[in-house]
Amino acid sequence: MTYKLTNIRILTCHGEEVIEHGEVLFNETGILEAGQHVTAEGVDFEEIDGTGLTVLPGLIDSHVHLGMDTSPDPFASMKLDEPEDIAFKAVQQGYQFLKAGITSVRNLGTRYNVDISYRNAVSSGVIDGPRVFAAGRPIVMTGGHGHVMAIEADGCDEVRKAARTQIKAGADLLKVMATGGVLTEGNDPGATQFSEEELSCICQEANKASKTTAAHTIGTEGIKNAIRAGVTTIEHAYLLDEEAVELMLRKGTYLVPTLIAPKLIIDKPGSVPDYMIDKLKKIIDDHKISFQLAIKAGVPIAAGTDAGTPFNTPGLLIDELALMMEYGMTSYEAISAATLGAAKAVKKEDIIGSIQEGKASDLFVVAGNPLDDIHTLKSPVYVFASGRIVHQQAEYNTEKKTLHA
Repeated sequence: MTYKLTNIRILTCHGEEVIEHGEVLFNETGILEAGQHVTAEGVDFEEIDGTGLTVLPGLIDSHVHLGMDTSPDPFASMKLDEPEDIAFKAVQQGYQFLKAGITSVRNLGTRYNVDISYRNAVSSGVIDGPRVFAAGRPIVMTGGHGHVMAIEADGCDEVRKAARTQIKAGADLLKVMATGGVLTEGNDPGATQFSEEELSCICQEANKASKTTAAHTIGTEGIKNAIRAGVTTIEHAYLLDEEAVELMLRKGTYLVPTLIAPKLIIDKPGSVPDYMIDKLKKIIDDHKISFQLAIKAGVPIAAGTDAGTPFNTPGLLIDELALMMEYGMTSYEAISAATLGAAKAVKKEDIIGSIQEGKASDLFVVAGNPLDDIHTLKSPVYVFASGRIVHQQAEYNTEKKTLHA
């Protein structure tokens, strides 16, 4: 089916271009035309009147954990899961992401490489779900953060083999744990784990295979180790300093701050293990300060939620964008971090992230103008994934559609 959106506001996310009363022509092969007017000569299409609506690229959540159950202690739950248990959860979460207008996710750790299998099922059309950039099992030091779902490795020889193992399994990128974390008991979140040399060995293997890398980081020295080693993205980064920010700018390293993840935990004391709250109390204020330091300096940002962690259900990306704005970003900057910025972080900006001819027809339609009110993104009118309607509000089922043949 070919669709033509008419009389619609277009946030192209290509530069800061906004087209009022524009048109977009697209089908399953991609975006055919977009602009003030499109020709659609000789094309049969279904017209959707976009009066009062805004279309923007499908959103990208740059940090999720498919199959992690959002329970108060998801690692404890995951220990008991078989591959099929995790797969069932991933399928359900995929539907939730689509319903929220999130048409792509970057998955940064799932036990048994289930996310790689899930990605393959979505891309082959077996099931509906978002476009997935899958890391599979993270690579961690013995006993390191997230070891329940990871490959444990120590020293350059072992981490190289672990990297090659994940690339052989079909990973799109490699995820590493450069510091301790909040969810792993007995683990100091600020402590360095892999050395700079070990991280460099992993990055070298990724580069040889034209893969990107993502590093879980909380402590300052671990952040710097990961940046110097050449990772593509720094995740979380609670304890940035000016030297780390300068390194990120010099190397073009992206930050994925996941501001909402700790807030969801600390807002529910008594629900999660005490050790998580104790860790977060020491660092959560620094998280905001670090993010503000990064955006003030102009560090490139990709938006991610850490979906799958406690109470962090799929689809909270708009809440993340709202926090980013509360801490200093403009609405356009926040939306860009969940569209073209996120696409650049996975080096797929030629395919997704903006509304341009030839790009994938992943489109998100909402009522009103999200530049004026970011919360309009919480009520999708239409969501298109690869040109197919995967979600729509009931009242828009027929009243705004016209068939042209």
